[in-house]
Amino acid sequence: MKKIEAIIRKSKFSEVKNALHLAGINFFSFWDVTALGNERVGKVYRGISFSTADIQRRYLSIIVNDDYEEVAISTILKSGATGEVGDGKIFVYDIKESYRIRTGEKGEQTLR
Repeated sequence: MKKIEAIIRKSKFSEVKNALHLAGINFFSFWDVTALGNERVGKVYRGISFSTADIQRRYLSIIVNDDYEEVAISTILKSGATGEVGDGKIFVYDIKESYRIRTGEKGEQTLR
C-alpha cells in the first residue's frame, strides 16, 4: 500500500477530484493549507500585488493499493498541471498496514 500526498492549486481541485473518481480512486482526505514555495516574485491581479510564494493550496492524502500508485500519480500530474510555477508537489510513502475500525479487518481489503 502507498500513501500519496499531493499539494495542488485550489483552482485545480475539482478537476483533480473528478479525474481521480474516473480513475477508480473514490476515497481520500483533503484540506486547505497555506504553502510557501520557491518563487519570490510577486504577481499583479486586478491591480493588487501578491506573492505567489505564500498562497492557498489544497492538500490531498490518498491511500491506495500498490497497483493504483501509478494511476493516482499520473492522474494528479495530468489534471493538476497548468504549466506555471506553483502547480504543487506529490510525495509517496510506503504504508506498512491498515485496519478497518468497524470490523477489525486488516490489509489491502480495508481500502475497498
